[in-house]
Amino acid sequence: MKHRRFHQPAHPALARARLSPRREALVYWILGLLWTSGIGWLVFHYFLRQAGEFGEMSHPLEAWWLRLHGAGAFAGLWLIGLLWAIHLVPGWKSRRRPSGIVLSGLLSVLVLSGYLLYYAGGDRMHEVVALVHWLVGLALPLPLLLHGLRGRRARGSQRGA
Repeated sequence: MKHRRFHQPAHPALARARLSPRREALVYWILGLLWTSGIGWLVFHYFLRQAGEFGEMSHPLEAWWLRLHGAGAFAGLWLIGLLWAIHLVPGWKSRRRPSGIVLSGLLSVLVLSGYLLYYAGGDRMHEVVALVHWLVGLALPLPLLLHGLRGRRARGSQRGA
């Protein structure tokens, strides 16, 4: 008997929506880079400021955390394109999508708010957009974890059936 690498779900769209272990690791690596660099920037920006000749100054590493976060954002946009083709569209066709819709919405808020942090004018708007970006970004691991666990549970129940 020939062994298959992946169990084939009952719905054909779910079979196409499943990420290979390599692609799943890539998703977690890129999102981990974004999350870690975002936290790094927050810590250096708010808690590790230094006293300077004319008052408080940014920590020298703060800018590097932001640069790393920006590089991760480019990788994240590429990742969204990859996931759109191989995971979102097939998952949408399977009609098993509530956690995917939530996750897609949160990622959309992060992309839009990240864009607005660079290009929106006005201090008040910048403060609001930054707060939204930070809160959604800090919270993202929880819905991502729930989405992954939901997918694993669904695959496990299909194996038993």
